[in-house]
Amino acid sequence: MTSGKKTDGLMRHLRARGIQISGSTQKKELLSMGYYHGYKGYRFIKTSSNPIPYTKFEELAAVYNYDMNLKTLLYPYIMTVETGLKNYTLDTLISFGKIDLEHAFKHFLDDYKSEVVGTRPYTAKMKDRLKLRKKIDNEISFKFSQHQIITHFLHNGDSLPLWAIFEILDMGNFALFLKCLNEPIRIDNCRNLGLTHTSLASSNGRMMEDIIYCLKELRNSVAHNNVIFDCRFAEGTNIRRSVKNYVTLETGIANVDFNYIVDYVILIILLLKKLGKQKIELRRIVRTFKEETEALRKEIPVSVWNSIIGTNLTVKLAGLNRYI
Repeated sequence: MTSGKKTDGLMRHLRARGIQISGSTQKKELLSMGYYHGYKGYRFIKTSSNPIPYTKFEELAAVYNYDMNLKTLLYPYIMTVETGLKNYTLDTLISFGKIDLEHAFKHFLDDYKSEVVGTRPYTAKMKDRLKLRKKIDNEISFKFSQHQIITHFLHNGDSLPLWAIFEILDMGNFALFLKCLNEPIRIDNCRNLGLTHTSLASSNGRMMEDIIYCLKELRNSVAHNNVIFDCRFAEGTNIRRSVKNYVTLETGIANVDFNYIVDYVILIILLLKKLGKQKIELRRIVRTFKEETEALRKEIPVSVWNSIIGTNLTVKLAGLNRYI
């Protein structure tokens, strides 16, 4: 069994790794940060094979504080985006008929019918539909005694309305819901929020779905206080080219590849603008992000800052302000 170290021992361990740390003030900072959640999570960029060459504890603390401040800044707006996308989807579905769960599975969530029975695409879409049903049923079962709205409808023997279902679906399962919608509804849903562009070759209505799959890992990392400054949450995530192309066409900002956190800020601003947020608020978000990022540059070597932030931050933020 591996035994842990007390804080004094951890400080000696950091000094042995070339990081200057001493005194009661920095000891308290390390305790507040947490060695295992703090240092262990912030000692590298993306993977442990790419360590940050810290020489002072202040540099580590600066990266940690930057990450925490980013989460504080982005959390309410990611939640706003999630709620807004769900509300726009409900608004779209109303024009196609009743918006209860059983009606949705019969008339909305039937994209599998667009494929030939027995083919691989048919099987894949049917599996998605069955997976969605299972996940929704599991959430209903789990929330039955905890969620007053779910309990109310079940006790009355009523089919659950989709607005109640959306309240208990996380971002990933909501994206799966969108994935199962038939094409006419998907297209109308994207048009409803303006997630279309004349220069995009495809018009299959999957843009909202693709955007949510792009954002969901960031959303989960922010909500669970995981590291976000280096976009490690996106490792292994298939970010669709359609999203990259759409963001570039819509904002006029080049090289949006979601390798750096600024690209996620650009996407969030785009969605908030689509949801009708005021320009003054959007500019405040961009200004705060810029201030936090510039403050980090003063605390760490420029080479490390470039590895974390990228080399075209100024150009991207200027383009984002023009878009706003």
